Amino acid sequence: MYKISLLFFVLFFTHFFGQKNLELKGVKDFLTDDYGNIYAFKNKDFGFAKYDSLGNQIGKMMLVNPFKIQSVQNPLNIVLFSENIQEIKLIDQNLNEIQTIDLKQKFGFIKQAYVEDLQKVWLLDESRNLLLYYNFRDDILMNSFPIRFNLYGIKDIMIYNGKLFVLRENSFEIYHFNSGKLLEFAVENGKRLSRENEDVYVVSSQKIYQYFPSQEFKVVFSSNEAKIVDKNHLHFLALIADKFYLYKIK
Repeated sequence: MYKISLLFFVLFFTHFFGQKNLELKGVKDFLTDDYGNIYAFKNKDFGFAKYDSLGNQIGKMMLVNPFKIQSVQNPLNIVLFSENIQEIKLIDQNLNEIQTIDLKQKFGFIKQAYVEDLQKVWLLDESRNLLLYYNFRDDILMNSFPIRFNLYGIKDIMIYNGKLFVLRENSFEIYHFNSGKLLEFAVENGKRLSRENEDVYVVSSQKIYQYFPSQEFKVVFSSNEAKIVDKNHLHFLALIADKFYLYKIK
């Protein structure tokens, strides 16, 4: 069970961000990696920037279309997916583009994508109601599975240990590829999924939920004042009144 405490040096943390003039107004979303780097999205211009824990800007991308970042757990290879233009981008630690995968040239309309590694990706094909397993390095469709549930309103997906995890705004659902829905839990304002070892996390606007291998599901962090929350292996992070607050996981 988590024990959470507000770190004493949170003022030091936010003080340095303020000194570096990090503009937090208009941030639509942010993520944090295990090195304390912050990845911030701006709502107005699709700007995507990376800052270290002292507020120094490490990299920046100006995206013409909206993209969703999958995870920053491996900051050397970051994955972005755009439903609007049906593309996956792989970028490096300085936010330089490594590769673009054009999905519309090969598939129907892809609703969600989950990049498993630097070779393979899982795709939810809405036009054919299929879950596709695609090797983009070798351009080989490795497998496909029929989808027997509604794809409307899906915010994120994850595939792990033979199960498909589906996040909607108000529900977290777990499916087996062949036997249909296994479990469903209620959430509030669900945004994205992440995984640490065998535990799966649901990140919402103001709460972080944890799904345990024992099938227990509960809130492990909550902040009613926060506009956005996130976590890495050591900390929970909340954006409150245009300042970052860091909470230590004991």
